[in-house]
Amino acid sequence: MKLHVKTKTWIENDNHDLLFGKGKTDLLELIEEEGSIAGAAQRLSMNYKKAWTHIKILRKHFADELVLSKKGGSGAGGTTLTPTARSLIKNYRTLQDDIESYANHRFRELFDPDSQKPL
Repeated sequence: MKLHVKTKTWIENDNHDLLFGKGKTDLLELIEEEGSIAGAAQRLSMNYKKAWTHIKILRKHFADELVLSKKGGSGAGGTTLTPTARSLIKNYRTLQDDIESYANHRFRELFDPDSQKPL
């Protein structure tokens, strides 16, 4: 049996307000896929109000717009992400992957000096 370290990474401000993390990343990715906040919320089993609260937090704390909503009837409306949002998602995922890779490497160093064999 091989053991792995899992980490949870988030970004907060000096007031310890959670600004960005896995939940908001997942929401933004699904908004991109679904073309709507409601569709993304449904796929996350999250109520719309909570999803909208996440969007408001992002708007409050990030200078650049991340989510653009267009009102309209059937087929005319929708929600898209800005290039800034796509970059934020990509960079967050890279950071999370790098942290987990390092954590697992360090875990093997500390708990398995002969790291040639799996734990």
